Amino acid sequence: MRRLLSLKNKKKLLTGPYLFWAVSFIIIPLFMILYYGLTNEKKEFTLLNLAKITTPENLKALGLALLLSLVSTAICLILAYPLAMILASKSMNQTSFIVLIFILPMWMNFLLRTLAWQTLLEKNGVINSVLSFLHLPTQSMINTPSAIILGMVYNFLPFMVLPIYNVIVKIDKDVISAAKDLGANNVQTFLKIILPLTTPGIISGITMVFVPALTTFVISDLLGGSKILLIGNVIEQEFKQSSNWNVGSGLSLVLMIFIIASMALIAKYDKDGEGTAF
Repeated sequence: MRRLLSLKNKKKLLTGPYLFWAVSFIIIPLFMILYYGLTNEKKEFTLLNLAKITTPENLKALGLALLLSLVSTAICLILAYPLAMILASKSMNQTSFIVLIFILPMWMNFLLRTLAWQTLLEKNGVINSVLSFLHLPTQSMINTPSAIILGMVYNFLPFMVLPIYNVIVKIDKDVISAAKDLGANNVQTFLKIILPLTTPGIISGITMVFVPALTTFVISDLLGGSKILLIGNVIEQEFKQSSNWNVGSGLSLVLMIFIIASMALIAKYDKDGEGTAF
């Protein structure tokens, strides 16, 4: 009995640092956003901060952010699914090496990776320099929606690959063999067996790409310039330039609707956490 009590006390001590971290950096900041978002400068309750999303400028920024996020998520899914299947078909040693190479850029600072793309895409950048050397017409790539999409896909693609790969490797090979023994061809096996079984990973990957793509402001700042404003840039300006924490928090609360919807999708389609356990 004493040993059980001792183990329970040790577990409580081990959870202490996590609880401190969660309260300090998750719960308290969320309460601060909630407080500022639902009050005005006089600390009175109001919903006007949330209503700011309905202004033409903010609606345009939100609509553009949703569009670019959806396009980036779709491209990541198209690229990630076959790549995850290729990784799953390799031997353990090959897979480990390929995955290491694939996630290696993630160890580099996010800002530096985005700055590297700015150097590549700018008017006198590396890509246009190579095109000029080959006597080919240069391209205007920087400060365009395409540049932002490229930056999103590059930075968030691993978050799509890893959940899908994690689910694919768990599929029992005997199930696929049984389907083929019963007369199913490769297309039927994929549509009837593999795709449904990988749905949790797909949903997790979509969520893990869509949410940061929707809320990003660094990528649009560096690759889109001041010409393209997403809702993340609007919120950043409210906090940093206008020093209006109330409106910035109100707009952030609106974006939390999409985050909550994403969490609901994961809870529905990935109840066992198969797509997120990587």
